[in-house]
Amino acid sequence: MPKSTYRIIGLMSGTSLDGLDIACCTFEQNGESWSYKIEDAVTFKYNEEWSKKLTSIHNTSAYEFALANTEYGYYVAEKVNEFISEKNIKGIDLIASHGHTIFHQPEKNFTFQLGSGAAIAGRTGITTVCDFRSLDVALNGQGAPLVPIGDALLFSGFEYCLNLGGIANISFPSPQEEGSGVRSAFDICPVNLVLNTLAQTLGKNYDSEGDFARSGSLNNNLLEKLNNLDFYKTTGAKSLGREWVEQVFFPVLNSFEISAEDKLNTVCEHIALQIAKHAKDATSKMLVTGGGAYNSYLMERLKIYTQTEVIIPNNQTIEYKEALIFAFLGLLRFEQKNNTLASVTGARTDSIGGAIYLGEI
Repeated sequence: MPKSTYRIIGLMSGTSLDGLDIACCTFEQNGESWSYKIEDAVTFKYNEEWSKKLTSIHNTSAYEFALANTEYGYYVAEKVNEFISEKNIKGIDLIASHGHTIFHQPEKNFTFQLGSGAAIAGRTGITTVCDFRSLDVALNGQGAPLVPIGDALLFSGFEYCLNLGGIANISFPSPQEEGSGVRSAFDICPVNLVLNTLAQTLGKNYDSEGDFARSGSLNNNLLEKLNNLDFYKTTGAKSLGREWVEQVFFPVLNSFEISAEDKLNTVCEHIALQIAKHAKDATSKMLVTGGGAYNSYLMERLKIYTQTEVIIPNNQTIEYKEALIFAFLGLLRFEQKNNTLASVTGARTDSIGGAIYLGEI
């Protein structure tokens, strides 16, 4: 039975492997609008074992993969239980778990996010919504991005919502149907998937504030080759996954025998240019979230190329906006309301994505 107020735990694990984000969120409905509050949130960093497994599991046997899906579900449940106990949280209605994307090949009608919803529901006793992307892909959609409906309903004060995680994605009202609630959104380019990998060759997990990139020099030949990749010439619904980054982006990057600092500098320039192509309105505001928002050098380069006002919010919103929105997508799924927009994914129709595993009744 629909309620006016929900308390939901949203879970997010991004391709940049920063860790498992857990956010306890409350949502309150007033007429057709929703308000939200992130009550508490935490990121559980992956240990070496899980980092290695999540990085390599796509190359293992079917048995090992199936086992990892269940084991990761139990791991997630353990962390949720720990979070609930430590924060003394009561009255959770749902858990909404994005899972960790291992495969994303919508051109083959295939996507997979690791983390058994049954395992999460079984070990926490809380009804769990998971597997948000598969239905849209089955409807010939990209299965991504999924956050735009949350952007529209929870962050309507911003014309553009940009997330800089492993991959950059952007969401904004459709220019053709301004005011209709229809949105345009798509993945733009890789961000932390590449930046973190380069920083790791310099002994750091990530390029803190973009200091390595700032110390490097721009390589115009590399920049030109990256900007001319075929993906950037396509229009409409489009998404990126680990596979494209490994098979297309890195081979170009690795063909240049230049320092990691120069590569970081050039990739930051590339990212800023690609984003700026889609955010040009000088009268608009762009909310920037995700780990890339902390990269001061990248933000400086972005501000050079776009006239749109760049808004960097508080740390909690930067780090947990995606977990918040997946909590909201779980709410919509539970209420049997559309949570995936065909205008964004290119699917045949809007849909109500997500599998539900009931907790203890």
